Amino acid sequence: MNNYPIRVLVAKVGLDGHDRGAKVIATSLKNAGMEVIYTGLRQTPEMVVATALQEDVDAIGVSILSGAHNTVFPAIITLLKEKKLDHILLTGGGIIPDDDMKVLQELGVGKLFSPGSSTEEIALYIKEEVNQRRNKN
Repeated sequence: MNNYPIRVLVAKVGLDGHDRGAKVIATSLKNAGMEVIYTGLRQTPEMVVATALQEDVDAIGVSILSGAHNTVFPAIITLLKEKKLDHILLTGGGIIPDDDMKVLQELGVGKLFSPGSSTEEIALYIKEEVNQRRNKN
């Protein structure tokens, strides 16, 4: 098992300007021992994947409240595959209906979290999933 810290990119994609939740998640992941890079607001899927490559992250967490999840997540998945970065966990949360979560997960997106999810649950999921992916490689 690799002992270096898990690196997570927390991203806000599109015109959604509400970033309090993303900042709370970023802080809780740091407190859980992860290295966190926060992109700030108004990122594009291309910017997120470029940052993920540059920062050599293990996971990308997208916070989305704008309703654009069915566009944003598939775009990021496609770019990750194109750049041969599909070993990176793509997860996230926000206002995403259950049916949409299922479709996105079928495309390769990891677990998605609704508002009010416990930060401990999110951190544990990322740790377990990243460690599983590291052990495959």
